[in-house]
Amino acid sequence: MRILLLGSALSLAFSLFTTPLFIRLFAKIGWGQFIRQDGPKTHFVKRGTPTMGGIVIILAIVFGYFGAHLIERAPISLSALLVIGLIVGLGLVGFLDDYSKIRRQQSLGLSPRGKLIGQIVVAVLFGVAAVSFPDANGQTPAAQGISLVRNADVFSFVGWGQLGVLIGFAVWATLIIVGTSNAVNLTDGLDGLASGSTILVFVAYVIITFWQFNQSCFRLFPDQDNFYKCYEVRDSLELTAVAAIVAASLIGFLWWNTSPAQIFMGDTGSLGLGGGVAGLALFSRTEVLLPIVGGLFVVLTASVILQRLYFKATGGRRIFYSSPLHHHYEIKGWAEVTIVVRFWLIAGLFAAVGAGLFYLEWLSR
Repeated sequence: MRILLLGSALSLAFSLFTTPLFIRLFAKIGWGQFIRQDGPKTHFVKRGTPTMGGIVIILAIVFGYFGAHLIERAPISLSALLVIGLIVGLGLVGFLDDYSKIRRQQSLGLSPRGKLIGQIVVAVLFGVAAVSFPDANGQTPAAQGISLVRNADVFSFVGWGQLGVLIGFAVWATLIIVGTSNAVNLTDGLDGLASGSTILVFVAYVIITFWQFNQSCFRLFPDQDNFYKCYEVRDSLELTAVAAIVAASLIGFLWWNTSPAQIFMGDTGSLGLGGGVAGLALFSRTEVLLPIVGGLFVVLTASVILQRLYFKATGGRRIFYSSPLHHHYEIKGWAEVTIVVRFWLIAGLFAAVGAGLFYLEWLSR
C-alpha cells in the first residue's frame, strides 16, 4: 500500500511540475502538432502546439514506480514490469510515428503497415512473457487462456501443450493490445479527451485489482468458507500500484492538456496508455470485460468503422459529419469543452458499470 501511495505521489508531482519544462523544450526544438486537412477547421489554430507529451507521461510512470520501490527498498514484480514495459514499447512505436510526422512536416507519420507491425512485435513479446515464468504458486502473470473475471474462465489453452499456450495466448494478447492501443489513439482528438477518459479507466482497474488482492486465493486457506470466491491473480497489489501510478501521471498531465491544451500526448502517449489498459485487463483476468470498462473507446472506434463501411457501401455518403464521433459533434457546433466533459461522463459510466459487473460476479457466488 505504501508503494501505491508513494508511487502515485511521485508520478503526479513529476508530470505536474515537469510538463511546463517539456513544453518549452518541445517548442524550442520544433516538435509541434500538425493538423489533418480533412478534420474540423477549428483545429487549425492548434497547429504548432507542442506534441509527444506522452514522453512526460511515460517518464512519470517509470519515475513513480521505480522511485517508490527504491525508496521503500521493495522488490520489483514481473507483472508490473511487463505492464510498464508494454507501455514503454508501444510508446516507442508512437514516438516513431510522431517523430516521422515532424520530420516530414505533415500530419501522416509511419505507414499504417509499419505502425501495425511495430504494435504486433511489442504485443507478441509481451504475450509470450506473460504466460512464462511461473512464481512459487505456479501462477504466470497472465492466465493461460481467455478470461472474463476468473482465471481462464472462458477458454483455456492448457490442453494445447506449452507451445500451444505460447502461440494461443500471444495471438489473443496481440488482438487485445493492438485493438485497445488503436482505440485509445482514436480517442485522442480533443483537448483532454483521451487523458481524462483514460484516467477513469485506470481508476476502475485500481478498484478491480485491489479487490482481487483483498480476495486473493494466495492469502486464504482452502478450508475458509469464502475460498471458492477468491481470485488467482499474480502480483495483484503491484497491478493496483501500476494502475494508480498511471492515473496519477495522467492527472498531472491533464492540468496542462485540458482546453486550451498547451501540449498534446501524441501517439507516444495514446498508444502507450492503450497498451497499459490492455496489459492490466489481461493480468487481472478481465480482458473480456474490457469492452465495457473501456466502453467509450469501443464507441468511438465503432463510429470510425461504421463511417468507413457506409462510405464504401454507398459510394461516398456519410453517417456522421466526421469520425471519430467527437468530431461529428464538433462540426455540429458543440463547444469542445462540452464534448470533452460529456464524453468523460460517458467514459466514467462505462468504467463504473464494468467495475460493478466485476463485483456483481463476486456477489453471485
